[in-house]
Amino acid sequence: MTSSAPLPEPTGIAVFAKAPVPGEVKTRLAPALGAQGAARLHERLVEHAIATALEARLGPVSLWCAPDESHPFFRRCAQRHGVALRCQHGRDLGERMHHAFVGSAAPLLVVGSDCPALDAGELRAAAEALRTHDAVFIPAEDGGYVLVGLARPDARLFDGLAWGTESVMARTRERLRAAGLRWHERPTLWDVDRPDDYARLQRAGFAPGMPG
Repeated sequence: MTSSAPLPEPTGIAVFAKAPVPGEVKTRLAPALGAQGAARLHERLVEHAIATALEARLGPVSLWCAPDESHPFFRRCAQRHGVALRCQHGRDLGERMHHAFVGSAAPLLVVGSDCPALDAGELRAAAEALRTHDAVFIPAEDGGYVLVGLARPDARLFDGLAWGTESVMARTRERLRAAGLRWHERPTLWDVDRPDDYARLQRAGFAPGMPG
């Protein structure tokens, strides 16, 4: 069982999120929830991710916003939770994550905003792994990953990957081996993208964003 005592070395957590614009987020859930309902679900998931990051008490928590920090929802998150807002920069997800790692003065965990199964204990376990490994990952059931942590930036892990495909984690393992890096993997988790995922979310007792 992971200790609740603070770790000796601060570890930052960067939460990546898109602005909750109806029709542009959680689009595969829009047929079931409507565009507005899907956007509300996205908002709740982002706030849940922030709250979980703060609960872990690892170090500074930042919200990395796309396309920029100007959306009122991001401003409300900063005021409500006291997190710093940062703008995502880069042509694809890999470049944007690398930019976040380069800008961190400490080991950093990068998480998305669509994995409610990711709890504070898993964040702490990932941070502990970075004390003895170059990298840590939490794979996703769809073949990607829901968390990546690095002790130091390494662009080789992100450049040119086919983001959003089921090969992401497998290709990342190939790159880790080729680079001679030591990494640790936590148990695989699931995220919320499709109608089946939303039904699973409801069964788990966490069902934000219901229309109406």
